[in-house]
Amino acid sequence: MKNIKRKELIEDVESLIAEYCNGCFVHQAHKEEYGRRFAHRFCITQCTVGEMLKKYGEKLSGNKKG
Repeated sequence: MKNIKRKELIEDVESLIAEYCNGCFVHQAHKEEYGRRFAHRFCITQCTVGEMLKKYGEKLSGNKKG
């Protein structure tokens, strides 16, 4: 049962990335203007999709934060 839940979470993450992150204009603009590290940090800390992905990561790793 646990593997099914984990598989569903991974599928949700993949669909979020495919729908919102691949080809993201904001990420590309930040990357060109400020660099790859800044763009990545922006996605993790300020982007709403990034925040959702972070919560999925916490669920997958077993942390009780999200």
